[in-house]
Amino acid sequence: MTPPDPHAIARAAGSSVAATHPVRGGDVCEALRIDLSDGRSLFVKHLPGPPAGMFAAEAAGLSWLAATGAVHTPPVVAVGDDWLALGWVEPGTPEARTDEVLGRGLARMHRAGAAAFGADHPGFIGPLAVPNDSRDTWPAFLAECRLIPLARVAGLDPGDGALLERVMARLGDLADPAEPPARLHGDLWAGNRMTDSTGCPVLVDAAAYGGHREVDLAMMRLFGGFSDRVFAAYAEEYPLAPGWEERVEMNQLIPLLVHAALFGGAYRASVHRVLSVLA
Repeated sequence: MTPPDPHAIARAAGSSVAATHPVRGGDVCEALRIDLSDGRSLFVKHLPGPPAGMFAAEAAGLSWLAATGAVHTPPVVAVGDDWLALGWVEPGTPEARTDEVLGRGLARMHRAGAAAFGADHPGFIGPLAVPNDSRDTWPAFLAECRLIPLARVAGLDPGDGALLERVMARLGDLADPAEPPARLHGDLWAGNRMTDSTGCPVLVDAAAYGGHREVDLAMMRLFGGFSDRVFAAYAEEYPLAPGWEERVEMNQLIPLLVHAALFGGAYRASVHRVLSVLA
């Protein structure tokens, strides 16, 4: 993959290049470290020919989460059509306090809320575009802006499409209890959580929007990697409504559909299993 011009990125950051180094990216993007002549370092995600607005949406989401003051995210430095430059976060080792800081920070970030279910910036989960148009209720947003558009690209068979229709008809009950929109990370698995050199948790790769807070927490449980202390600290700060355990699988449908669309295979089988239980 050909990286973007580091000199153009440095100019956008108001400096010049001192050195560049390829670094580990993620499942979708490649990455580059650019050391600037003013002493700063940048983490640059890049992807040739990405969907229009993908990196701008991530930048907006990261800034929106950071505005709460509840969690740490990499500062947005500059954004281009096919790259996003963030302030470099020096990796560190978790400390005894790290998990509690993360749990309480997530709770405060969620509680900061959103103006509506949705967001002002375009919606992306990785490279997948999804609507972020605002809705008055969570069931309406969940159905119209997440489940339906994701199901269209997930390669579900007709039988699973019929199961999904039955599940969406029950969302008013399945998605209870009603809560005001929370400020969600939107793609919160352990790979999008890191620890900086001070032992502080940092959230990266946001797909942020206003939604139901149980969705973030359900995704954290889907792939593991978060300790019980994270969830306990969250509950101490912002307790969940009774019955949340019964809603976990339903709240995992969004990431399962995303993974079915991107990776297929076993994830489609997982979608089928969850839909069969819920329908």
